Amino acid sequence: MRIAGEIIIVIGVIFVLFGVIGLVRFENFFKRILTAAKIDTIGLITILIGVAVRSGISFFSFKVLLLMGILMIINPLSSHMIARAAFLSGYLVDTNLKRDSNIKDFL
Repeated sequence: MRIAGEIIIVIGVIFVLFGVIGLVRFENFFKRILTAAKIDTIGLITILIGVAVRSGISFFSFKVLLLMGILMIINPLSSHMIARAAFLSGYLVDTNLKRDSNIKDFL
């Protein structure tokens, strides 16, 4: 169980590393916030699964799985709220774009 848990943790760290490389490559805010949300959610969940497998069946692994469930709910919501706040404040991806004055009616 210990070796399997450590392999899963390494996979999660590799996923986060590739995600950070992708984060640097994107040029605008909205693409970066999407990538950061994926890195946080999937990378940390994979690492937490590895920690739970490594520790075996115990109260600690139950707490790690509970933390993972909370993370699966809160992290996408917080990333969505950051992106939505940037959009509603008028942050534009390209300066050539014109902002529709009635966009708030649809949101």
